[in-house]
Amino acid sequence: MALFFENHNKETSHRGRIEVICGSMFSGKTEELIRRIRRAKFAKQRVEIFKPSIDIRYSEEDVVSHDSHTISSTPVDSSGSILLLSSEVDVVGIDEAQFFDKGIVRICNQIADNGTRVIIAGLDMDFKGKPFGAMPELCAIADEVTKVHAICVKCGELAVYSHRTVKGEKQIMLGETSEYEPLCRRCYLEALEKDKKSSSILQNKT
Repeated sequence: MALFFENHNKETSHRGRIEVICGSMFSGKTEELIRRIRRAKFAKQRVEIFKPSIDIRYSEEDVVSHDSHTISSTPVDSSGSILLLSSEVDVVGIDEAQFFDKGIVRICNQIADNGTRVIIAGLDMDFKGKPFGAMPELCAIADEVTKVHAICVKCGELAVYSHRTVKGEKQIMLGETSEYEPLCRRCYLEALEKDKKSSSILQNKT
């Protein structure tokens, strides 16, 4: 994960704000979300964390990073539930925001306007390299956007893409290292070309 420095977040502040942490898979988004939430807890702030109920890869309830850092959360089916369950808190954390409906943008704005700090983590692009879900809008309305990077498994450069290594055209396919790999731009384009050739060979055989 690429290192960056946080120089103006104040865990003791009660001013509403939106912070977005985005990047590819395996870039440390959830780990950074957990770090900020734990600092807020250490500062004696009231915290509530949410994740989409469809994400049960590591745990049905907890938010878990790929390196096994864990923090308790509340699974919800829709963004509207976040607003209902986040009253009387100082900090709201949201993981895997790309899986939520478009209403998440309005909800996050409303929560921040009410004076609550909102910390959001999510994939900025899907496996096709396209903007994912409401993440572009969330980045646009955020007070601060932090883009974290994984390391390309092919060449060791900074990775910005999540390459799917198994067949499937659905945008949402929950997976880990056996289904996805982080790649830099050059290696991602090369992988796409190989995928196209493989697909063409299979079609010719059938």
